Amino acid sequence: MIFVLVVSLLLLFLIGVPVAISLGISSSLALLVAGDIPLLALAQRAFVSLDSFPLLAIPLFILAGSLMEHGGISQRLINLANAATGHVSGGLAIVTVVTTMFFAAITGSSVAATAALGAILIPAMIKRGYEKEFAGGVQSISGTLGIIMPPSIPLILYGTAVGASIGDLFVAGMVPGVIIGIGLVITVYILAKKRNYSKEPKKSAKEIWKAFVEAIPALIMPVIILGGIYSGIFTATEAAGVAVAYAFIVSVVFYRAITKENIKAILTQASLTTATLMLILSTAGLFSWILTIENIPQQVAGFITSISDNPMIFLGIVILLLLIVGMFMETNASIIILAPILVPVAAELGINSVHFGIVMIVTLAIGMVTPPLGLNLFVVSKIAHLRIDRLTRSLVPFYIAILICLLIVTFIPGLTMSVVEWMK
Repeated sequence: MIFVLVVSLLLLFLIGVPVAISLGISSSLALLVAGDIPLLALAQRAFVSLDSFPLLAIPLFILAGSLMEHGGISQRLINLANAATGHVSGGLAIVTVVTTMFFAAITGSSVAATAALGAILIPAMIKRGYEKEFAGGVQSISGTLGIIMPPSIPLILYGTAVGASIGDLFVAGMVPGVIIGIGLVITVYILAKKRNYSKEPKKSAKEIWKAFVEAIPALIMPVIILGGIYSGIFTATEAAGVAVAYAFIVSVVFYRAITKENIKAILTQASLTTATLMLILSTAGLFSWILTIENIPQQVAGFITSISDNPMIFLGIVILLLLIVGMFMETNASIIILAPILVPVAAELGINSVHFGIVMIVTLAIGMVTPPLGLNLFVVSKIAHLRIDRLTRSLVPFYIAILICLLIVTFIPGLTMSVVEWMK
């Protein structure tokens, strides 16, 4: 049964079948081969995978992100970042990193952040003399922050899959997000200095203040979400509903960027994204259920602990595994399948589930910019009219930077967990 499950999944991936369909077909074939489980279980388990109150936060955060994307938020955040950091060497590239950090704390999606900001910033960087590969590389690697900074959809999925506190995960996600953002800014600065890229004109205090005031409604949104969750005013799911209402009010009343004409486009985009993600979650949940009834988590735990019971070695093995998985499997499906397998092993070795979740999400985020599946690469490739291989080569310095940040976050857990403890 497991042989059929794994081999069929790999074959379907190799011939280019979409992830959700591949997971569904391979699970169906495994049940047919087993013969002792009725096929009705397919529909039942797929439904059960989605029958969770915390998962309701996902379509709501997607809708909030779509509202913010079309509601004039992008340009205000760009203006603020440009006013604050544009005058430094490689200023516009640094603006790209900083703006993506802000935007990531609103959308919760890597691809959404990359597409929304890349359409504006990549052409602007090229126009100011940046190499096309460098401009695309900065935007694609910055987009990884979209699933690390809260409110992150993968963090919600992880918390739901293993029973970890989504509020704690959101707070913990701020730390690696800031560390990676700083690491990318330093990398951009060094490369820009070496290549003599242009600076933006320095803004006056009055211009910086104006940009800040205009961006305040956007900057308040993450504060409302995290503050509301951690103060106990509402749950993560209720926070998603608040985020939708707030995003709508800001976009319509403050920025006046949403009209009757583009409401349909916003709802259509959010619905399609939600439907795609939910299909992946349902089939991934079915796949994970088959692994569970075949005792695969216990076998994996036994195998890993037979190699070493040292938590640091275990985390190193997990990072290597997830870097490989992230190259070939969609992030959300990877979390649903692997988290229930790996978290019990981590718990047995004394690793906090929140810290382990952060390590998982940060590692899988790198998969967004590694071929052959790296979704950010395809988005940027289309925007910049750039071949994937040329874009990937330009990312080598950024790969090194983000891996260093990952190791810091992984092996110094106090950086992440101290913030969570302080907030309690």
